[in-house]
Amino acid sequence: MKKRNLVYSTDQGRLCPDCEHSVEDCQCKNEQVIGDGKVLISLETKGRKGKGVTVIKGLPITQDELKKLGKKLKTQCGTGGAVKDGQIEIQGDQRQQIKVMLEKEGYSSKFNGG
Repeated sequence: MKKRNLVYSTDQGRLCPDCEHSVEDCQCKNEQVIGDGKVLISLETKGRKGKGVTVIKGLPITQDELKKLGKKLKTQCGTGGAVKDGQIEIQGDQRQQIKVMLEKEGYSSKFNGG
C-alpha cells in the first residue's frame, strides 16, 4: 500500500508510483504476469533479412521467469535468441521442438501463422 505520493526524489531520481523504489530498481514490475495464457508459437521472417525466428507469445509468467525459460529454450535448441517485449525469440525454425519443450513445462500451445 502506498504511504505517500512521492514521484521524484533527488537522491534516487524517478520513482515507481506503486512500490516507491527507483524506476530502475522497481520491485513490482518483475512480479506482474505478462502473457494472457494463450501461448502461440510462430515463425517470423519479416524485417530479419529472410532469416527465420521462432517467436513464443502469451506465456502467463513474470518477466524474471520469462528470462529463465528463454535461456532454457535457447540452451536446449542449441541456438541464440532474445527475450523482449514479453515474448521469447529463438533463432531458426524450432517450432516443433519448442512445442514439445513447452508441453513438458506444463504449457499448452498452438502454432500461429504459416
